[in-house]
Amino acid sequence: MSRDDTTISEAQLTTLVDRFYARVRQDPLLGPLFSDTVADWPGHIEKQTRFWSSVIRGSGRYKGDPAAAHARHADRIDPAMFARWLALWSEITGELFAPDEAARLQAKAARIGESLQLAIRVRADTPTARPAQAPRSYRPYHVTPAFDEASLPDALRRAHSTRAGTWGVIRVLLGKLRLHVADPDRVMQLSRVRPGIVLPEQPHWMEPLGPMRMRIEFHDARPVVQGASC
Repeated sequence: MSRDDTTISEAQLTTLVDRFYARVRQDPLLGPLFSDTVADWPGHIEKQTRFWSSVIRGSGRYKGDPAAAHARHADRIDPAMFARWLALWSEITGELFAPDEAARLQAKAARIGESLQLAIRVRADTPTARPAQAPRSYRPYHVTPAFDEASLPDALRRAHSTRAGTWGVIRVLLGKLRLHVADPDRVMQLSRVRPGIVLPEQPHWMEPLGPMRMRIEFHDARPVVQGASC
């Protein structure tokens, strides 16, 4: 698992998002699409700042579904637009941040771009094609020791993500646990009868709700888990 960079401040994120979308609006490839689809630019920039705050700082400020928002314009979005979006993001982050911070922001944007492109393709598929072709996992390839509210590592209490191709199943053995997920942002309360599923490279963090015990299972395909939330 890798943790996100919480040294980047809210003020820095605000500057980043402002400058990025100023360049997006002037771009000959991306500008027309955004001009047609964004009616409230101050509101859009504020929402995107909350999104990146949740992704980078684990703030939980963003409430929304980016995949659904992009899927509404799937007929106008193509891979070249995602590539240009990432190129502009790399330019701006390179101008505003030190090389290591810029690299982390660029890697995060690349993973989000891949997730959004996949979500658009999946939503465009026929309903019968998806379950027939999707690989499923019934057994984890690794299981952590059980943690309680005191021994839960700090790394799991901060925003972090699984590796590419790895699903996580969070099983609560005793008590309750709050799972915070970004991209899209939501909060789930887990219990013995309600485990949680974390998608590959999906930023998330955990919050014990009093005395509890839990463990994490890792799968190399989407797990089959009864009663799970994801």
